[in-house]
Amino acid sequence: MVELQAGTSPFKTESNFDSNLKIWSGGEKRSLFSADLSIGEIIFRQMESHPKHIAQISVTEDTVLTWEELHMNAKRVAVYLRNLGLEQGDFVGVIGRLTTHMTAVAYACFFNGTPYHALHTEFGESEIKRLFEISRPKLIFCDGDEFEKVRAATEDLRVQIITMRNHPEGSLRIQDILRTPVGQNFQPVRLKEGSEQTLALLSSSGTSGPPKAVTISNSHQIIASFFPINSSLVAYNRNTLDWASGITMTINAAVFSITNIIEDSVFNPGSLCRLIEKYKVSFVFVNSPQLTMLANCPEIESADLSSLKYLTYGGSNCSLEVQNQVRKRLGRDCLSFSYTLTELNSPGCVSFNFDEKPNSVGRPVRGIQLKIIDKQGVAQGPNSLGEICFYNGQKWCGYYKNPEETKRMQDSQNWFHTGDLGYMDEDGYLFIIDRLKDILKYQDIIYYPSEIENVIAEMPNVVESCVFGLWDPVNGDEAAASVVKKPGTQLEAHEIVDYVKKRITAKFKQLNGGALIVDQIFRSVNGKTNREATKAEFIKIMKKSTI
Repeated sequence: MVELQAGTSPFKTESNFDSNLKIWSGGEKRSLFSADLSIGEIIFRQMESHPKHIAQISVTEDTVLTWEELHMNAKRVAVYLRNLGLEQGDFVGVIGRLTTHMTAVAYACFFNGTPYHALHTEFGESEIKRLFEISRPKLIFCDGDEFEKVRAATEDLRVQIITMRNHPEGSLRIQDILRTPVGQNFQPVRLKEGSEQTLALLSSSGTSGPPKAVTISNSHQIIASFFPINSSLVAYNRNTLDWASGITMTINAAVFSITNIIEDSVFNPGSLCRLIEKYKVSFVFVNSPQLTMLANCPEIESADLSSLKYLTYGGSNCSLEVQNQVRKRLGRDCLSFSYTLTELNSPGCVSFNFDEKPNSVGRPVRGIQLKIIDKQGVAQGPNSLGEICFYNGQKWCGYYKNPEETKRMQDSQNWFHTGDLGYMDEDGYLFIIDRLKDILKYQDIIYYPSEIENVIAEMPNVVESCVFGLWDPVNGDEAAASVVKKPGTQLEAHEIVDYVKKRITAKFKQLNGGALIVDQIFRSVNGKTNREATKAEFIKIMKKSTI
């Protein structure tokens, strides 16, 4: 591994611009493996390459598995599925935390070419029922914590349920499945549809309507060939299988024989600092709120984080103040931002050049093309604001059994429409301004919540904020803010309003709707800010205070 020094980065990304088509490209995609191999075939062989190497340490359940042991567990689950008669067109349901044997379930599905459909544990009974009725899984793996909820939601499916932990009395346990005998000649299956065959169904973020079942294919684009990683890497991974980051880290761990440190508890930044120090963790992926929590936790000041080489965050943008806090503490340039869509099957852009391009989300990775379009759908040149669109050259099977939403996401030329507003600069770096649907308008003047959030983030006692518009019949969207302050500090709502007024001169960008100190910002299940829910709570509290 290359040691990173402050202000430098060993990673090189390119961004070629076609001035006629107004399209940026990250260069030709490349695969480390033969194109005819499925993801299951690739990881099956790779898992055999370092049999005694530690594959996984569960700090929650206090278990350790080598790649040889994890490989055998995955084969046992795969044989069990085959004995039930599951075929490539069937689905396996998954709704659970990242516990000791959950990765074996994922690998077993990959070996068999039987895709899993993963839901988040926070989904309610009605959401589970709606989504699983789409895929109609033949078998469901879930935590005992969710057993009754899952059983009630899938009553009409008459599906077998296997519990992964906290087993209810009489339930079929994962340990029972792991007793399945495996013959000497077990091999992963060949896929009928090759790399275009569905690998998994994940859930969309739910920020633009009810969560949808997103198809992920067997494309090799999901393998991180652009990132210099190998078996010396120790990764901290708490990303469950229903997230794009979860399936990506699960696959790449097997491909490159990485050691994964997993836990299934609520994210705790202090605990993360201790785990990095104890296990000499070199790679961490967190979402933006978690990076903010890490930057503001006391433990980051005293923990030995010298082993950390790659700290990647994603999901949404993060303030420069938070990024600088983390970089200053680490003392070297290991922070990067990954921007993508679940639907894209791979990262879209990755930023490795903080000092050169602060607040950029980077350049497109290999195999990805990008364009910025105006309201008429016309591609724009550098420094022009518009919707960000991606193209990956792969066949996407869309949202499973939802052709209407599929057409909204991917157009007839197979470009993905992100719904994000941004621009490419003259050096081919992407900058995100905001979500298109979050644009606010004050007396017909457009402005963006992120502009005000970035200013609020400058305040030393602020952890994070969420800005939204409150409708006024005269002015239109009046900006208001819910703000989380650092524990143990003093911060009043009027100080936030006054600070914004000092830093921003334009009247339409003032917090004309007021500010509120809150305990938390509401989020969707994948950690993204839920402006509507935060706004609703703001209005509710404000109404109570006036009664």
